Amino acid sequence: MPDALQQALALPGLTWLILTIGAAGLVRGFTGFGTAMIFVPVATQFLPIADVVFLMAATGIASTFALAPQAWRDCDKVEISTLGFAATITVPLGLWIMVQVDSVALRWVVCGITGLTLLAVVTGWRWEGKLRLPGRLAIGGSAGVVGGMTGLTGPVVIVFYLASSTDVRKIRANTIIFLALLDVVIVFNILISGAADLSILWIVLLLCVPYLTTTLIGKALFDPRLERIYRLAAYSVILIAVISGLPLLD
Repeated sequence: MPDALQQALALPGLTWLILTIGAAGLVRGFTGFGTAMIFVPVATQFLPIADVVFLMAATGIASTFALAPQAWRDCDKVEISTLGFAATITVPLGLWIMVQVDSVALRWVVCGITGLTLLAVVTGWRWEGKLRLPGRLAIGGSAGVVGGMTGLTGPVVIVFYLASSTDVRKIRANTIIFLALLDVVIVFNILISGAADLSILWIVLLLCVPYLTTTLIGKALFDPRLERIYRLAAYSVILIAVISGLPLLD
C-alpha cells in the first residue's frame, strides 16, 4: 500500500469527512449545490485551507459526471459562459488572498457576506430584471474570488439565483454547470501553483465514492414541482453554513 494512501487512511477525522461529504452529496444532488457550504467548515478542522480548497474542487468535478448531462441541456449557455469567463480571471486572485490573509479573518468575511445576502433573500428581495453583461461579470468574478479564497464556490451565484424569478429547473442547471466550470479552474490553478499537497489526491479518491453515490440519490429525489421545498432546503443549507462557519464556535 502506498505511503500516501496509508497517511490518508490514518487522517484524524477521516470518518467525519466521509459522513459529511455523504450528507453534502444528497444536498448537491437535490439542489445542485451545497457541498462546500456543508463540507468546508468540517474539513478545515482537519486539513490546511489550501488542501480543503483543492479537495472541494476535485470532488466537485467527480460529482459533476452525475449531474452535468441533463443540466447542460437545461442551462442558459450564454449566461454560464460569461459567469465562467469572469470566474476564470479572478480565481488566481482568490488563491493569492487565501495565502496572504489570516484564515479566521477570511471566515468572518465569508460568513458576513453570506449571512447578509441570505437575509435579503429571505425577507423578500427579488430580481425582476434581466441580468446583463456587467452584472454577470461581477457575479462570476466575485464567485471566483470567494471560491479561490475559501473553497466555497457557490454562495455568490447561488444567492443571486435564489433571489431571482428564474424557473427552478434553469436555476439548478445553471448552478451545476457554473460550479463545474469553477471547480476545473480552481484545480488547474492549484496544480500549476503548487499551493496544495498532492498527497491529498488519495483523500479525494476516498471521498469520491460516497459523494458520487449520495449525489445520485439526491438527483433521484429532485422534482421541479417542489419549488417551495427546493428553496427551503437551499436557505437552510446557507444558514447552516453561516452558523457553523462562525469562528466564535471554534
